[in-house]
Amino acid sequence: MSESSGQTNLVRCFVDALRGIESVFKSERNFRIHLAVAVAVIVLGFVLKISSFEWLAIILCMGFVLVAEVLNTSIEYLADVAHPEMDPGVRRAKDAAAGGVLIASVAAASVGVIVYLPKLWEWLSKS
Repeated sequence: MSESSGQTNLVRCFVDALRGIESVFKSERNFRIHLAVAVAVIVLGFVLKISSFEWLAIILCMGFVLVAEVLNTSIEYLADVAHPEMDPGVRRAKDAAAGGVLIASVAAASVGVIVYLPKLWEWLSKS
C-alpha cells in the first residue's frame, strides 16, 4: 500500500466520522440540546475563569455526554433496521442505551455544580 493510499484512507475515516456526527446532529434533538449546553458551559467557564484542572473535568464530561448520545443514537439506528416492528428485546436495548446517556448527563451536571456553584456564589456575593 502506498503512502498516499494510507493518507486517503485516513481522510476517508475522518469524512465518515464527520458525516456520522452530522447525521446525529440533524436527526437527534437531544444531541443538539447537549451541544447547546456544552457551548453555554464553555462560555461560563471563560466568564468565571475556571482553572486548567476544572477545564479538564468539564471537557471530559462534555465529551462523555456527547459520545454517550452518539452511541445511543447508533444503537437506535441499528435496532430499527434489524427489527423495525416493536420487540421487547429491542426496547430493552434502546432503554439501556438511553439510561447510559442519563448516567453520563447526571455525572456531568454534578461536576458542573462542583466546578461552577462556588464560583457563581462568589460572583453573586460581590454584586
